[in-house]
Amino acid sequence: MKKRKEIVSIKITIHGLVQGVGFRPFIYRLANDFALTGNVCNNNSGVTIRIEGPASAIDQFLHQLPAQAPIQSNIRSIHTEKMPPQGFRTFQITVSQEGSKNITQISPDIAVCEACLSDRKQQAHRLTYPFINCTNCGPRFSIITALPYDRDKTTMHLFHMCETCQTEYNHINDRRYHAQPIACNQCGPHYELITPTGKTHNYQEVISSAVNLIKQGEIIAIKGVGGFHLGCDALNDSALEQLRHHKKRSSKPLAVLFPNSESLCQYAYFSASEQTLLESWQRPIVLLQHRNKLPVEITRGLNTIGAFLPYMPIHYDLFEQFQNPIVLTSGNISDEPICITNSSAQKQLRSITTHFITHNRIIHNRVDDSVAMVVNDTPRILRRSRGYSPAPIETTLQVEGLLATGAELSNTFAIGKESQVILSQHIGDLKNYETFRFYEETINRYQQLFQFQPQLVIHDLHPDYNSILFAEKSGLPSLAVQHHHAHIAACMAEHELDEKVMGVAFDGTGYGTDGNSWGSEFMICDLSGFDRLNHFEYFPLPGGDAAIKEPWRIGLSLLHHCFGDEWTKLKLPFLENIPPYQINTIIQAIQQHINTPLTCSAGRLFDAVAAITGLCLTSDFHAQAPMLLESVINREIHDHYRSSLSTPLPFKPILKGVITDIHKKEPIGTISARFHNTICQIIIEQLKITRDHLHLNKVALSGGCFQNGFILTKLEKELKNNRFEVYTHSAVPANDGGISLGQILIAAKKQTRCV
Repeated sequence: MKKRKEIVSIKITIHGLVQGVGFRPFIYRLANDFALTGNVCNNNSGVTIRIEGPASAIDQFLHQLPAQAPIQSNIRSIHTEKMPPQGFRTFQITVSQEGSKNITQISPDIAVCEACLSDRKQQAHRLTYPFINCTNCGPRFSIITALPYDRDKTTMHLFHMCETCQTEYNHINDRRYHAQPIACNQCGPHYELITPTGKTHNYQEVISSAVNLIKQGEIIAIKGVGGFHLGCDALNDSALEQLRHHKKRSSKPLAVLFPNSESLCQYAYFSASEQTLLESWQRPIVLLQHRNKLPVEITRGLNTIGAFLPYMPIHYDLFEQFQNPIVLTSGNISDEPICITNSSAQKQLRSITTHFITHNRIIHNRVDDSVAMVVNDTPRILRRSRGYSPAPIETTLQVEGLLATGAELSNTFAIGKESQVILSQHIGDLKNYETFRFYEETINRYQQLFQFQPQLVIHDLHPDYNSILFAEKSGLPSLAVQHHHAHIAACMAEHELDEKVMGVAFDGTGYGTDGNSWGSEFMICDLSGFDRLNHFEYFPLPGGDAAIKEPWRIGLSLLHHCFGDEWTKLKLPFLENIPPYQINTIIQAIQQHINTPLTCSAGRLFDAVAAITGLCLTSDFHAQAPMLLESVINREIHDHYRSSLSTPLPFKPILKGVITDIHKKEPIGTISARFHNTICQIIIEQLKITRDHLHLNKVALSGGCFQNGFILTKLEKELKNNRFEVYTHSAVPANDGGISLGQILIAAKKQTRCV
């Protein structure tokens, strides 16, 4: 008689990004492949599976589960527990369960998949339908209002599924099984084109009319996944001029949407790694070296373009009738948040355009396009938003109840849930009133969405940051964290480091413990604290932050600092077009210590060199001067200027080299290359000294200066060649967008030490 196989019953709890990505249907199909019975359901802490069957089949199931999981999912942990058999006869997907305060990950918005694009040409009820989606793609975070992730907790609850969609939604083997945004031409959202001559509701007419307007040089506001964009022909100089003028964006680069990688090849160089990032389901804007075939109005002196590929059906439809690349920039004025409602867009953007493509699917969570670059074959997120937020960062510490308010520029905030830090989408510059309102609103939404109760608020040391005002208004206990300590801690958090490292934090500004502006820090650092070992010397910043918009002031101040009154004998041409009275005013302010706070910022050194070489005397957007300086580098130049490794690090040897080359009329590309090489050389030699003295070998690099692709590429390679263990940013921005992550980790470590 054949021996009957023993039935085993287990409970599987899965944490991670497992909702909104087709995870339950995947589990259902996998269970049936091995003839297992039981059920699977969503809950606030992840996905729970009860499964019964022969031990060998369950072993195979557990082996295949992580290997075959949907590509958009991210399994953080799988916990198994033996249970008494229940005698399940089939395997089923059951209703979501609520009640736990442990919150699962929320899927970011996902670019439309190839299967859905194909369905638009074949399925009768979805022919050309522009809001098509399935369990593998479509809107997620932008439409979710509460957890668990079910249709009635998204902005799609306003649209009642037709019988066809309902059948697909309920059919376990359908690709749209429990796809919460499911819709079709009969029952889903729709577009309309609004112009001064009236409204167009027919989608084909919306597209053809929009294309005609773009061909005529018009600007169109287009509602996307997480907000409005402003679009125009990327090859039309007049349209680009008008866009810049009315948007009040005189020099900042414009992002360009291309039909596909083949088209992009004509305008930019990109590697296999960059192509992979461009075509990923996140579809970020990727910084690429351009081929100088686009109008100068797009890049304004930079050697890179921000390129991205279609991620919504409407993008593909526009390119079916229009072959040129399309500028698709954020739908806002200057530094304000992007518009997300039809009414606000028509009100706020009417000075830019009178043509609006709107739709009636509500955007609940505002999300800009993400921005990234590739350095040494590794993707580097520069602005973390659509496609990435709000996926959390896993840590090794307990962070429950911690709220980090972030920095002032490129702000993100962060909340702590158990051992996860949930980083907000890109917020922006908190000095802008509308952005600060968006910041407050989004913090409140995160508290509701993630069932988060803050117990401690962490903020920057700077006394004038609006994020501190928020912390003070909260009435909760608070903790101040030094800016550059937070930078290094953020890098450590990415790599799950909890030990002493050598930290190099180079950026534009950060309030120091001595009351001065830091930004060139060599530190010995762990999550508990830091020792500042070295930095550039202090020099006056005439006008404070106002000088950042006029780098010539910084260049003048640094020359006066290094050469005293002898600076006038240097006869540098960069001041020839500056009125003498303005120059005298700055010198007098420096001499009399009037509104000239001290700084040692590396970012300000970049500003100064960009000004002294005549490359950038006034700046129209944040970091314009350093970006222009990087753009002109002659990569064939490998030597560097003399420098000193005394404490503090002096500027004079570097400036002497720059000025000598200016007098020799060396090309600016040569000067820039030698300057950048000098910065890298100083960092490497300083780290060697520290390693020899303290016997540390791990190095963490953070701060906005490490968004400079030349410096990061060179430093990573040369430090590794010198046998350092090098840690840099990838998933979290090196700029102030990563500060909130570091703030939380420092606070968590402090709490751990106090227990």
